[in-house]
Amino acid sequence: MRNKRVFLILALVVATIFSLVGCGGEKQTPPAAQVQPVELNISAAVSLKDTLAEIQKNYQAKNPHVKLVFNLGASGALQKQIEQGAPADIFISAAPKQMNELEEKNLINKATRKNLVENKLVVVVPKETKLSITKYEDLTQNGVQKIALGETATVPAGQYAREVLLKLNLWDQLQDRVVFAKDVRTVLAYTETGNVEAGIVYKTDAVASDKVKVAAVAPEGSHQPIVYPIAVTTGTQQQQAAEAFSEYLFSTESKAIFEKNGFVMSN
Repeated sequence: MRNKRVFLILALVVATIFSLVGCGGEKQTPPAAQVQPVELNISAAVSLKDTLAEIQKNYQAKNPHVKLVFNLGASGALQKQIEQGAPADIFISAAPKQMNELEEKNLINKATRKNLVENKLVVVVPKETKLSITKYEDLTQNGVQKIALGETATVPAGQYAREVLLKLNLWDQLQDRVVFAKDVRTVLAYTETGNVEAGIVYKTDAVASDKVKVAAVAPEGSHQPIVYPIAVTTGTQQQQAAEAFSEYLFSTESKAIFEKNGFVMSN
């Protein structure tokens, strides 16, 4: 009887040892602490739409705990939203002006501000147009009755376009033909559908469409450099995650996507 009791005790001891070390003889490690989910709100110029959608897919595949929520629109409209308290962890503007104004109001973290990419300004026409347009001056011909531009008060592409037309002494001649749009993608849509004979958009917008073609590129020095600054906002509750995503946009992987879509990385 005593031998049976000893045998049972030994069996329990052995079973306990096996449960601690596992059958493979390796010590089991406790499951890693779960990573807390993070949601980042990113207000970005609508001209970045296609590029950011591709980058979002790559980033979330590598960081499944991070949800990227994009608010895309005209940079001036996004600036006003941030000023009025709309949720935004990161702001990417299509021009320095909007970023400068937010910086003056301490609404972006100056230490996180960088120039992300650069762009060019082009005249686009419907793919099947019979008009011969090879330079901005050709927009004055009689066949061009409507020209789409972004609203000059809120849309950087519209501001750049007006700057070019003023520089080339064309604004007074063309002003009555201008159809204003809420953002640069709406300018592109007006041109794609033939509602206007020409539109002035970024080179990257033209690359994104198979319904238009580039007729002319703005001459060097005819407008301020088209630079897209990025910064983390001072109102973010996700500082670390926001800075991590901002840095990812400068990675080799992101650079390849920006350049494929027609952007040039800032130095």
